[in-house]
Amino acid sequence: MPVIDITETESFLKPGIRIAGLDLGKKTIGIAVSDAGLSLANPRLSLKRAKFFRDSEALLNIFQKEEIGICIIGLPLNMNGSSGPRVQATRAFVRNMNALTNIPFVFWDERLSTVAAERSLINMNISRKRRAQRIDSVAAAFILQGALDRLISEPSLRKLSLFNLRDKALQG
Repeated sequence: MPVIDITETESFLKPGIRIAGLDLGKKTIGIAVSDAGLSLANPRLSLKRAKFFRDSEALLNIFQKEEIGICIIGLPLNMNGSSGPRVQATRAFVRNMNALTNIPFVFWDERLSTVAAERSLINMNISRKRRAQRIDSVAAAFILQGALDRLISEPSLRKLSLFNLRDKALQG
């Protein structure tokens, strides 16, 4: 499935389908999953990076288990908005994933998501050691929550009837 824009998600949103958020790092992949109502992002876990085959296999298993219909992946733009080597690596990762799954990917600007995640964990008095273990999944949750908020609040996207989808998902 090709990469789509957040505004093109309507045909992929069906009752019971959840949205995943990924924070792709050099050493780990942070994972978050939406609730059934598509309104809250929940940090799940961080996968320790290995070869692409193992990373993709683990992600595809999670996508199947969690009934993922769309994946939001953080795009690590530079602070000035330009692309660097990490953006190229993220795009290559998604190209490779597209060969293995029909789940569409949406790139989402992840600038400052790790900073926000770190600040949030510090405010919760999480120890440095535990922060290091959870930072990537919490950053993935920040990325996903930003996309979910946009889906719900953007006037041009309200036609997606997310509230109707949420109600159907909660009833079923």
